[in-house]
Amino acid sequence: MCQHQPPCPTAESADRESARLVAHHPEQGWSLLCNGVLLFEDTGELLPDGRIIAPHRPLGAEHVMTAA
Repeated sequence: MCQHQPPCPTAESADRESARLVAHHPEQGWSLLCNGVLLFEDTGELLPDGRIIAPHRPLGAEHVMTAA
């Protein structure tokens, strides 16, 4: 699928999110990567084979709960 040199990481690679953007739609909250991965703004992913990768962004300090 990828015509870049060096080729982008495959959808099965751990670094799949570093593939180049093919389409970017921030108003809809998603981007299509060169390797066929749909990347969502919440960091969830839909792989070309239909597998789902749950959102995995770290929580910022404002979302961390602490005991009183």
